[in-house]
Amino acid sequence: MKFCRKSLIIIMLGVLCFAPAGSVKLNAMDPVTIAILAPVAIKAAEVMMPYVLQGLKNAGIHLVKMGLDLAGILKLPLGVIQSTLGAPVGMFQDGLRNMVDGVLAPLQLVWHTLTFPFAIFGYAT
Repeated sequence: MKFCRKSLIIIMLGVLCFAPAGSVKLNAMDPVTIAILAPVAIKAAEVMMPYVLQGLKNAGIHLVKMGLDLAGILKLPLGVIQSTLGAPVGMFQDGLRNMVDGVLAPLQLVWHTLTFPFAIFGYAT
């Protein structure tokens, strides 16, 4: 098993080192062509602006949800402390609720991470 892993790594490094890098050919645009296409590009940008702004708004909302899910992971240790040390003062039920929320938070984070590309286009809430 160890030999197979070592040989696989050596093969991968060999392919990466000796694989020919593709040559990139750069073509400069004529300044007159740029001057002709600039008004068209500005009109296209004006038409697309509401959609881009809506996508940025959706992405921001979804990123806030993901941040709250990330912070919700900290509810698990808080719930453990509340249900053990706070049980004599009546915090046991709150501790259990926080533990359940802390266990579900990583699953919600994964879900929100997977649906993030769809949220940008408005398909996920």
